[in-house]
Amino acid sequence: MTAPVRSGVVIVPVALGARSYDIVIGHGVLASLGARIAALRPGAKTFIVTDENVALAHLATAKAALNRAGVAAQSFVVAPGEASKSYDVLEQVCESIIGAHIERGDLVVALGGGVIGDLAGFAAAVVRRGLDYVQVPTTLLAQVDSSVGGKTAIDSAHGKNLIGAFHQPILVLADTALLDTLPVRQFRAGYAELVKYGLLGDAGFFSWLETNWRGIFAGGNSSVAREEAIAVSCRAKAAIVARDERETGDRALLNLGHTFGHALEAACGFSDRLLHGEAIAAGMAFAFEFSARRQGLVPKAEAARVIRHLAETGLPTRFKDIPGPLPSVDQLMELIAQDKKVKRGMLTFILVRGIGAAFVEAGVDPREVRAFLSEKLAER
Repeated sequence: MTAPVRSGVVIVPVALGARSYDIVIGHGVLASLGARIAALRPGAKTFIVTDENVALAHLATAKAALNRAGVAAQSFVVAPGEASKSYDVLEQVCESIIGAHIERGDLVVALGGGVIGDLAGFAAAVVRRGLDYVQVPTTLLAQVDSSVGGKTAIDSAHGKNLIGAFHQPILVLADTALLDTLPVRQFRAGYAELVKYGLLGDAGFFSWLETNWRGIFAGGNSSVAREEAIAVSCRAKAAIVARDERETGDRALLNLGHTFGHALEAACGFSDRLLHGEAIAAGMAFAFEFSARRQGLVPKAEAARVIRHLAETGLPTRFKDIPGPLPSVDQLMELIAQDKKVKRGMLTFILVRGIGAAFVEAGVDPREVRAFLSEKLAER
């Protein structure tokens, strides 16, 4: 595990040459939004994209921070939820940005969770052939994962995040105080992405999480554990993104649990039946179990340890944990076949040799996956 955080504001650099930027992490750092934008882009106007829930809780605070620094701000509010990552809503956002006379030297601000970050970031990538943007993630999932690395996208009828672009932000401002307003279920879903960093490459971090997860959930302005966990996760992702910005190599490791997880999300209609982080938790449990059964890649005891921890925090790890009807094996396999890691029709999975030892396995036999899913569905 990397060095712990003790107090104050933490700055994690994402080293991408001329496109490098900082992740600023701390309790109350939203108040510095205007000053930081004014320093980065003097004279720029801003256009905030957010959703109805975040607007009620944080839009006024964000605009006040911008106003104090003399930064002009307009905003556009969309409905909350994955359904806003659509062609129709993307069109509305793009037309609103253009209608607000946002120029190439101005900024889009994504104020919200992963849906808003993906949607606003993609709009910024395509309006006027590319606008700079700032990520202000308001969920744990967004703070530790989706706000960092420049992946932007909307969903297709064929699957999640299939229409998008790599477009890096110029700043990520992760205010841990905003997490205190999250519903417990949303926070828990974000915790799944946080655990992922331990499972894919840092066994010590996973062990630390097993001991400290309750403090992370507790939060408050004295939650050193929460800020430490977020900083460790951001450092891990920043290092991977710096090595492999466009996912041609080991950045694919960040998709641990996502092949199964995205298929489950799509099967549930991208609805509140199964939040993204919940789907990833189930997907990681399946990835460890599949690895344990696939030539014994990982000891069964380690797979059981991972599943036990995810379940202890209240995350789904089995089909029976997912409410409502589930699709057939054929339907799940069709959804998996749409995964972005598929190459020339061959399935690619992120598998594990142990906790903290993930690897990319190309050419996985679909028959193995089908047999595994059939067995898991039969347990429901």
